[in-house]
Amino acid sequence: MTELHAVLLVAVTSAVTILLRFLPFAVFSGNRKTPAYVTYLGKVLPYAIMGMLVVFCLKGVSAPYGIPEAIACVLVILLHVWKRNTLISILGGTVCYMVLVQMVF
Repeated sequence: MTELHAVLLVAVTSAVTILLRFLPFAVFSGNRKTPAYVTYLGKVLPYAIMGMLVVFCLKGVSAPYGIPEAIACVLVILLHVWKRNTLISILGGTVCYMVLVQMVF
């Protein structure tokens, strides 16, 4: 019974994910113009989500113990200003933080 439950759970989750991925293409297909609020959300939400992630990740950091986090954050900002590549910025900051936490602090 548990195997059937797991298979059904994966199937339903997959179907919902596929539906959510294709729904915007079905709703905004053809010659219909994308509404202004959807375009606005597409411009604003990535920055809002990144801001929320930064706050969430740094919410438990206190004064004397935040040195690795601060160094990694500064590196992410510098890499992004220099390369303008989000993937390089995130990867560089993550690697820097992990090295600092595992080997230095």
